[in-house]
Amino acid sequence: MTSVDAASPALIVVRTLLALAVVFVLLATTGWTSIRHRAEPGGPSRETALAAWARDRIDHRPLPGPATPAKRVAAFFAGLGQARAAGLAERHPLVVGNLNGAPVALRYRANRITLGRALTTERNRIHDSRLSAEGRHEVRRRLDRFGSLLRPGRQILAFDPTGTGRAAEVLGDLERAGRVSVIVPGVDTNLLTFQKTHGRYRAPVGMAEALYAAERRASPGTRVAVIAWADYTAPVGVGVDAMTGRLAEGGAERLVGLTEALPGDARVALFCHSYGSVLCGVAAPRLPARVTDLAVAGSPGMRVERASDLATPARVWAMRDADDWIEDVPHLELAGVGHGADPVAPEFGARLLSARGAIGHSGYFEPGTESLGNFAAIGVGSYGNLVCARADSACHDGISGAEGR
Repeated sequence: MTSVDAASPALIVVRTLLALAVVFVLLATTGWTSIRHRAEPGGPSRETALAAWARDRIDHRPLPGPATPAKRVAAFFAGLGQARAAGLAERHPLVVGNLNGAPVALRYRANRITLGRALTTERNRIHDSRLSAEGRHEVRRRLDRFGSLLRPGRQILAFDPTGTGRAAEVLGDLERAGRVSVIVPGVDTNLLTFQKTHGRYRAPVGMAEALYAAERRASPGTRVAVIAWADYTAPVGVGVDAMTGRLAEGGAERLVGLTEALPGDARVALFCHSYGSVLCGVAAPRLPARVTDLAVAGSPGMRVERASDLATPARVWAMRDADDWIEDVPHLELAGVGHGADPVAPEFGARLLSARGAIGHSGYFEPGTESLGNFAAIGVGSYGNLVCARADSACHDGISGAEGR
């Protein structure tokens, strides 16, 4: 062994640590926000709600636990009848509204109940003299968010106000859809950032609205539904959580549960942005066969070295805008830190798509961009309309123009 060979492992470690240091400096000086939440919401906790659920009985039988397979939960509710199912939603809205396998309409109803109670809790908290000025400001923001989610016509598939909160919203008829698109967002996703007035299409709800409209334009005859999915605990700001897969593991379990529990036999496409692509990479081997497409944008990595390592039959797509600062993040992994190879590198093996028009790291869902047009084409199965990246003119290879419609 030469002296250079002997030094190689040490050099690799040093270079990796230097690269990670660059990451932290880079993220600290770019648009990756660093939101901190200091106001602690009141009201019943998730643990309290689950404990009450565990004590309840129907015909002297225990209720299905939160880890019960979705098919068994669906069978349980099918045997209840509407009146008793509605009664469960009234008594345990926080559980029923987030229970995979429960009827979709019942989940919408349960989450409206939880939202109404959460709104009342925040209205009472606003007068709490113990709140700091910052805490009072956050309570006002939660009031605005809950009031918005309660507007007529909104279909809230998941809602949990505990801590910084989680939510998922459906656009379209989920029960009758032939194709379902799920948007998986990244860092700093929580109830307060679930939707935005300024930078509308950079938040999950706006992303979903843009994709839903684009899909309906792309294929008016296709029954589509889009889910803005912020139903996991995302990393907050720049820190260890953003550089590791710990939170992606928990999120992946929840994402797999969602895809397994979707009603009907619709084909499913996942659109994973930034850290959301890390989560999708972790989830990939466990996704059900109905997930036919997995598209990532602005990805720091998927915790694998090649697309084939994802061990999924789904087609893997990747795009990155030329102005996206994520390009400068070192694509490596060492001792669990970092997220692995670059999904838009040709050797990774993803089908590379154009992101023309998407400005910066969070602009992929802006109306009028080729990135959004490509997402819509995948969502409705119009693969012949996809625009490949310049580096990959063969992104259509092996796929018919309207496969799976």
